[in-house]
Amino acid sequence: MAFVGSLDQGTSSTRFMIFDQNGKVVGQHQLEHRQILPQAGWVEHDAAEIWERTQEVISGALKQANLLGSDLRAIGITNQRETTVAWDATTGAPLHNAIVWQDVRTADYLESLNENSRATISFKTGLTIAPYFSGSKMNWLVKNSPVVAAAIASGAARFGTVDSWLLWNLSGGVQGGVHFTDVTNASRTLLMNLETLDWDQELLDILEIPRAVLPEIKSSSEVYAQTNPHGPFGAAVPIAGILGDQQAAMVGQVCFDRGESKTTYGTGNFALLNTGTEIVRSKNGLLTTVCYKFGDQPARYALEGSVAVTGSAIQWLRDQLGIITHAADTEALASSVTDTAGVYFVPAFSGLFAPYWRNDARGVIVGLTRAATKAHLARAALEAICYQTRDVMDAMVADSGVPMTEMRVDGGITANSLCMQMQADIMGIDITRPLITETTALGAAYAAGLAVGLWSDIDELRKQWQQSRRWNSTSTPENRASGYSQWKKAIERTLNWA
Repeated sequence: MAFVGSLDQGTSSTRFMIFDQNGKVVGQHQLEHRQILPQAGWVEHDAAEIWERTQEVISGALKQANLLGSDLRAIGITNQRETTVAWDATTGAPLHNAIVWQDVRTADYLESLNENSRATISFKTGLTIAPYFSGSKMNWLVKNSPVVAAAIASGAARFGTVDSWLLWNLSGGVQGGVHFTDVTNASRTLLMNLETLDWDQELLDILEIPRAVLPEIKSSSEVYAQTNPHGPFGAAVPIAGILGDQQAAMVGQVCFDRGESKTTYGTGNFALLNTGTEIVRSKNGLLTTVCYKFGDQPARYALEGSVAVTGSAIQWLRDQLGIITHAADTEALASSVTDTAGVYFVPAFSGLFAPYWRNDARGVIVGLTRAATKAHLARAALEAICYQTRDVMDAMVADSGVPMTEMRVDGGITANSLCMQMQADIMGIDITRPLITETTALGAAYAAGLAVGLWSDIDELRKQWQQSRRWNSTSTPENRASGYSQWKKAIERTLNWA
């Protein structure tokens, strides 16, 4: 039996999963890392800690599977997108904490850009002008960190998203690590031209980013390097797949055809619609992005709707409010009541993403009465996940003109059956979950396996997809319309906050 590994570096944790040729998980290990919050709206990670966790989870998964690194045909990398790392190529040390995709410190800077610059960036990249993306984070590092500026001046600075940081370390680091990224991650920086699939000099000039610090852009499925034999694998294993986490989930859900879509529920919520080789520019607040590019084949594009806070709203109930002990407790608590007692919760902790794109929006809880309990708030948090998803999917239908009859879902929250039933009821469509719900890691494994011939083509991958569970809508059109109307009123409160 052949095996492939997948390094899944997410917003809250890092894990390594090992799959066999049938897509079955044979070993995995996962560890959380710190969330660093220097001030309101700022979110950082310690990139050195992430690299330490990476080495630990690789060793842990290999041990659990009773395998050696040399038993793996290849490994793939998937990562939290937009999170930006700057490091010194001569020492291997990060030059600053990684600035996380949720961070909004660059909002004022982006607002200061003139209309011509803003229009140029949006057209060339398919993205909205928001602090979500990597380019303004890189600009902040250049302008605000003397250490970074000095490293740029000396030629030692390297910038990248988390995939580049991990690839550089896994392939040798200061002993010859390669500095690459893939098209999916590059398409999230505000710096890559969607048509040329390369860094665009006009965009680099606008955001004042020196091209020399950036990685070379590669496809999502090719052999980039071998792992350092002295590293956690103890062998030279081909690193052969890189995909941003949401694109990896598209591959894991085998959404290879135009018109196929998936929604991933994680720290945030992300829906993608495959638009084939066509670049479709949204008129309804969505993003245009690269879906994947396998080797020399043409790039596939996607429309994407991003929600900043979904799973992290459950973490907030646990960590800040203390009304649950574990995230999994939410389902039982929310199930103890039959409705939210009129409570609506909009968790706009760092603004609203698609389709509103309002950095100044802030979270609200509306409709409170003396009768409201922690159970009602827990249920409202689950409803918020579902309503935010409907906002995005309605925009996607408007852009594509294709009615949605079902939605493929994956990610941690899909284990919450109540939430998935709510999703079906709020949208009025079927929700289907695959047998392997951790499709992000699986997608990176697929990309790596395709590059080394472990799987012959995407048709072989399609045959592996199996449904685990389906939720059918039980709501009436009247109930859906009424609940959604109240949700929109709550959204208005967040938008009026500023």
